[in-house]
Amino acid sequence: MSHPAPDTDTTHRLVVSTTGRIHLVEQGSGPLVLLVHGFPESWYSWRHQLPALAAAGYRAAALDVRGYGRSSKPQDVAAYRMLDLVEDNIAVVHALGEQSAVIVGHDWGATIAANSALLRPDVFRAVGLLSVPYAPRGGPRPSEIFARMGGPQEFYVSYFQEPGRAEAEIEPDVRGWLAGFYAALSADTMPPADAPDPHFVSPGGTLRDRFPSGRLPAWLSEDDLDIYAAEFERTGMSGALNRYRNMDRDWEDLARFDGAPITQPSLFIGGALDASTTWMADAIQAYPATLPGLVSSHVLDGCGHWIQQERHQEVNEILTSWLARLPA
Repeated sequence: MSHPAPDTDTTHRLVVSTTGRIHLVEQGSGPLVLLVHGFPESWYSWRHQLPALAAAGYRAAALDVRGYGRSSKPQDVAAYRMLDLVEDNIAVVHALGEQSAVIVGHDWGATIAANSALLRPDVFRAVGLLSVPYAPRGGPRPSEIFARMGGPQEFYVSYFQEPGRAEAEIEPDVRGWLAGFYAALSADTMPPADAPDPHFVSPGGTLRDRFPSGRLPAWLSEDDLDIYAAEFERTGMSGALNRYRNMDRDWEDLARFDGAPITQPSLFIGGALDASTTWMADAIQAYPATLPGLVSSHVLDGCGHWIQQERHQEVNEILTSWLARLPA
């Protein structure tokens, strides 16, 4: 299949990070806005935001998170701990000749962005969170929480813990698996409410057993899917999955930040049909305490998980409006 022609206004860069290199794509000039993707995506998930932010007077930089795309992929599982990913983001800001940036993340990228702002408020002056709300570190060890979810079924995060297990499901048919995963969490293709939840695995089963089959979601073209699949067919899935394998390590590393709020100006955008929003409703309600600098919060009706791709025009309008309101 033919791929979309590259945007001649974008620039691809490889910058030095703590473990090698981080690949990013940037567009525009002005104050720096760092865009951090989630699982299982790449810089390409911000393809609609790069030109919109550039047109609004910002220098937008969408990176490939460590383990993805053309960024370095360390072999050590522990190299994907949150502290190291925050260091990558700091390295990107400095490599681009800046001392500070606004950071915006989606899915795992939202959690990475939140922790970047929490750990280094001197570098990240504001933070935007898409799909996954901010919840301060606290409570029991994450693996213990996930093990109790779903009864006899296995929560997907627990399923991802053992190195090689999820890879064995995904890598024989990366393109087909991605298509099913994207569809399962998209508003227009997700399973009906009474169908088995695609976030869980039946005993002896796989995640893809519960993926919908058939059409792609409206936001994802065949060419878009080709681009995502090509990246993971080249890199494999371990780098992406290793993020999940560090949740207990993060819980230990961040003990000194237990219950800590993020005080910089912040933004939240979620999808009303996204489990990340509905399961974490308590986290959103706690924002007056956990995000005291919250400027605006939005839950988009009829929207699923892939929010900046499903509803890119609305997200672009919210993002640029929020950015315009930030202190210079």
